Formats: sequence, C-alpha cells, structure tokens
Amino acid sequence: MMNDWHELTDLTEGRRFLVTKVRMDSGISIQGEFELPPLARLRYEDQVFVSEFVRSHGSIKDMEKAFGISYPTVKNRLNRIIDQLQLVEVTASPAGGDALDLLERGEISADEAAGRLRR
Repeated sequence: MMNDWHELTDLTEGRRFLVTKVRMDSGISIQGEFELPPLARLRYEDQVFVSEFVRSHGSIKDMEKAFGISYPTVKNRLNRIIDQLQLVEVTASPAGGDALDLLERGEISADEAAGRLRR
C-alpha cells in the first residue's frame, strides 16, 4: 500500500488519475470517483515549488535563494506550472459594490442585499 504522496505522483508520472476511496483517520470510508483539485494534480516537486512561492509571498528573489536558481529559471518554472493549472479569472468588484458591505453600512436594506447576492 502506498502511503506517500511523493511516491504516488512519481508513479503516475504526471498522468491524470481519479481517487476512488477516501478513508479518514476515524475509520470512515467514502467510495466514489473524486477528481483531484488542480494543485494536487501537479508533480510533487511542483507542489513544493508552489508552496514555497506562497510562503515567500511571491518573492522571486526569495525563490532564487531557496532553490539556488536564477530569475529566468524561476519564471520559466512558474510559467510551466501555470500552464498545467486551470486558473480562474478574477475580476475586482466595483468599489463599494459589495452587497454585504453596503448592508453593514446601512446603505441598502436586507432585502436589497439578498437580491444582489442571488444575482
């Protein structure tokens, strides 16, 4: 039985796979077909790289130091990882347009906030 995530990602060699059973420490098991989230689909080494990038608050200079690699190498590796991920487009909401903020400030009613949240 394989207990190490690193071994599993090496075994699958970057190919997609489904998890068909999950067992919690309490002994409860859940069976089905579970697709992994995008970050979990990365090779283990790339997961470590992304984790360090987050830990370093996105500092490429810190990444150069941590991995002993050059700026272009960090950028190339990040670009390769980005290509593997299905990134979600994030758009900023209009200033002051958040329904809950407006409700909290008393600028709109609860009914109006609920209507905006449903949209």
